[in-house]
Amino acid sequence: MKDTVKNLKTVTKPIMKKDAMSLVTGKPVYMDDVVPDNCLIVKVLRSQHANAMVEEVNKKAASMVPGVVGIYTWEDVPQERFTMAGQTYPEPSPYDRLILDKHVRYVGDPVAIVAGENEKAVDKALKLLKVKYEVLEPLLDFRKAKDNEILVHPEDNWKSLCPVGADNKRNLCASEKTSHGDVEKVLSECDVVLERTYHTKANQQAMMETFRTYCYMDTYGRLNILSSTQIVFHVRRIVSNALGIPKSKIRVSKPRIGGGFGAKQTVVAEVFPAFVTWVTGRPSKMIFTREESQIASTPRHEMEMTVRIGANKDGKIRAIDLYTLSNTGAYGEHGPTTVGLSGHKSIPLYNVEAFRFDYDVVYTNVMSAGAYRGYGATQGIFALETAVNELAAKLNIDPMKIREMNMVHEGDIMYAYYGEKSNSCALDRCLARVKEMIDWDNKYPCRDMGNGKVRSVGVAMAMQGSSISNLDVGSATLKVNDDGFYTLIIGAADMGTGCDTILAQIAAEVLECDVDNIAVLGADTDASPYDSGSYASSTTYLTGKATYDAAMKLREKIIELGAEMMGEDKEKCEFDGSKVFYPESGKDVSMVDIGTKSMLNNNITMELTESCSSPVSPPPFMAAAVEVEVDKETGTVDVLDYAAVVDCGTPINENLARVQTEGGIGQGIGMALFEEVQYTEEGRMMNNSFMQYKLPARVDYGKIRVEFESSYEPTGPYGAKSIGEIVIDTPCPAITDAVYNATGLFIREMPITPEKIVMGLIENEN
Repeated sequence: MKDTVKNLKTVTKPIMKKDAMSLVTGKPVYMDDVVPDNCLIVKVLRSQHANAMVEEVNKKAASMVPGVVGIYTWEDVPQERFTMAGQTYPEPSPYDRLILDKHVRYVGDPVAIVAGENEKAVDKALKLLKVKYEVLEPLLDFRKAKDNEILVHPEDNWKSLCPVGADNKRNLCASEKTSHGDVEKVLSECDVVLERTYHTKANQQAMMETFRTYCYMDTYGRLNILSSTQIVFHVRRIVSNALGIPKSKIRVSKPRIGGGFGAKQTVVAEVFPAFVTWVTGRPSKMIFTREESQIASTPRHEMEMTVRIGANKDGKIRAIDLYTLSNTGAYGEHGPTTVGLSGHKSIPLYNVEAFRFDYDVVYTNVMSAGAYRGYGATQGIFALETAVNELAAKLNIDPMKIREMNMVHEGDIMYAYYGEKSNSCALDRCLARVKEMIDWDNKYPCRDMGNGKVRSVGVAMAMQGSSISNLDVGSATLKVNDDGFYTLIIGAADMGTGCDTILAQIAAEVLECDVDNIAVLGADTDASPYDSGSYASSTTYLTGKATYDAAMKLREKIIELGAEMMGEDKEKCEFDGSKVFYPESGKDVSMVDIGTKSMLNNNITMELTESCSSPVSPPPFMAAAVEVEVDKETGTVDVLDYAAVVDCGTPINENLARVQTEGGIGQGIGMALFEEVQYTEEGRMMNNSFMQYKLPARVDYGKIRVEFESSYEPTGPYGAKSIGEIVIDTPCPAITDAVYNATGLFIREMPITPEKIVMGLIENEN
């Protein structure tokens, strides 16, 4: 089947996104563009303390504000705990949330909900609410959280549905130990054992569109939720759990999404307007301000990783030992699952005799963490790839060479990756191509520019996954319409990635039609087939395979109906995309006629649904090399050139794959050089706006060059694997390596700020 990739007509072609013109011309496509004006405005009063008990909320003055419809506190909401994590049931994340809780656990935790006729009334009421707190000592240092006497979740109705090693009485959200081989024995035989600790801070997804939700009651008394979300089906379950109402009473759909990056895999805004609409019967909406999105959302998990890596003096890596401590913050959304990727999607990059991977995930009194592109692999790859670069430096071996000696190859069993076999892997070709693109041999390790500035290069590799094996479900419904066009109905959410277009390309390839002949609808819990959602790099691989299967079966149905219309044997009929024909006689019937016939005295179903789960999660691979310029006087690091080569199997749409890669690299550069969530000693977030939270601008990226080295994944549609997450994973270790080659300093805590470089250089001089 590999040869068929060369002859494809739609797949692999750089087709423009279906919604491109609407988006670039400013059409009303986002949530707040399409909702009516008569909504109640919903906002929440947020805690000013990192750890406190709410003793009283005085509503009297606020309730008298004209236009205020309702004020609700912990006394007014259901008391069944739930999780806001958008994950398949039973969720690994603990049930530790209430809509409003008497115990507030971070600065920004909701204390009260205010609903009113207009924003002015709601804002005034929020200022008039008087809250009496019993202030408690907060637990802010995640290194001291495990078994601390301060419990973030002392409540007895906290519960964990899955055996993930969680124990709220120990501040543990998750804990696990895994291994293969005798790590200590192998390490004892190694010529060199390197032990280093690395630290990544929390980062905000900073998508352009903030969290927002609109709710209304329909004619049938059902709660309708229109939300900027990646996970419509999970939202339905979570709101059902939170409000204590049947799922049959809830419908969730999504408009176009102005970016998600994992932030919208958590139910951040939905429960508040849903509660207001359910109790009042009136439509309502909630739109987070940028400040709220900064202080009360779900940033990347802060992690500290200790790596021990053992090797022979020739550079052969024999054993890896990794311990990860992850800070889930005040609540456990995605805490038990992100941490696993820090080891299971970093260690398998290397073919070692033995590995050990242990982790703890702890509660603290800061904003709860969540899903963010890369989902824990980003942190783990930074740690392990930097450790490999440090090992190369210690052994005086070129970091390119040490990777060439030790990297995973096609056909290898990846024991640290759940024992999966690498069926498709072009990592060796990716690394070789990157080496050429950056002109490594001439630029490594550095060049002194003679003006206090040094130019240097660095390298890193990465792997990710394609859906969650044995768990996620991708589905697609395809139907023939009159005039012979098709409708593709999906439950996956296009959040700017272009999945509507990519899935249409897969269907069009099978059905031999133009992509414009495939209308795409999604996602809607009433209309769409069940789909786990757009996360875990699953859409192209999993929903794409479901789309492929649905199109193949629909093709058979088209031939069957066409043959019946001609009175011929369907086994001898063929289909070319525009007509069904009988080669022996030359008879044919057009798709227009078939579409019409499907609605007239017809017993052949011209609509079908296919679902797909996978026992494997084939990893995409990536290699990257960066050239930077370091000013040793100021510590400034400028990215000059970033060369990246990705193995995502078959790129279904190379243009969309390219912009995914460029965007992910840009986010990774931000994590490496600029971004970090910072708190005061009282637990208040310091950088609550884009004035303080430093995102990279286009001028900070330098030149980004992307190429593809395609493998062929036999379990994916047309050989495809994922690309959405892996692209953010290489900048941190690659830039760290380049900074070392320029300065002799390995910066082991992200981001690499000028202060860290200058202070490190001063310390080395002394």
